[in-house]
Amino acid sequence: MQKLTGKCLCEGIAYEINGELGPIFNCHCSKCRRWHGAAFRTRATIGRSKFNWIRGEELLSRYHSSADTVKVFCSVCGSNLISTYDNRPDLVGVPLGGIEQAPNNQVEGHIFVGSKSPWHEIIDDLPQYENFHEKVREVADRSRANLD
Repeated sequence: MQKLTGKCLCEGIAYEINGELGPIFNCHCSKCRRWHGAAFRTRATIGRSKFNWIRGEELLSRYHSSADTVKVFCSVCGSNLISTYDNRPDLVGVPLGGIEQAPNNQVEGHIFVGSKSPWHEIIDDLPQYENFHEKVREVADRSRANLD
């Protein structure tokens, strides 16, 4: 079983993931771009039971970025840590930027390229999806075992 660790910029908050990540995607939606200050966010989803805070829970801040999505970040340094979902409390969204080890799986594609930044050009050969449609959901369902 894979064990991954991560932390925020000031290192006041640390976490661990025990198990394989679900499918990894580069998300180009405008919310992810604003949240990360970058052309896209590389992210995966895991089951909540695989995610644990090691230290710094008292430093966590939360922001509802949409009706069902909560962004969790460090109240000291502002690092983006995880997303939680009110309509799917069993899942945690993890941006890979804070993870210290290489996960066992690779990025599977680009999502929400229909709203990607106009100054960014995607130059790799990964599949590109206009949004998070059924084909992308099929990829996610293929790795469902990683989420439980």
